Amino acid sequence: MNQGRLQSARKAQAAHRENIQKSLEHRLQVARANGDEQLIRQLEAEMRYLG
Repeated sequence: MNQGRLQSARKAQAAHRENIQKSLEHRLQVARANGDEQLIRQLEAEMRYLG
């Protein structure tokens, strides 16, 4: 039972990280489309931080 919970937690963590990454990529696309250089730099730094 413990192993199942651990596996579920890892899957949830991976899904959460993937969703954050997708959201960042979308926000970066919008920032680039709008020419918002400050936001672009901030989002790029956040992407580097998350790895």
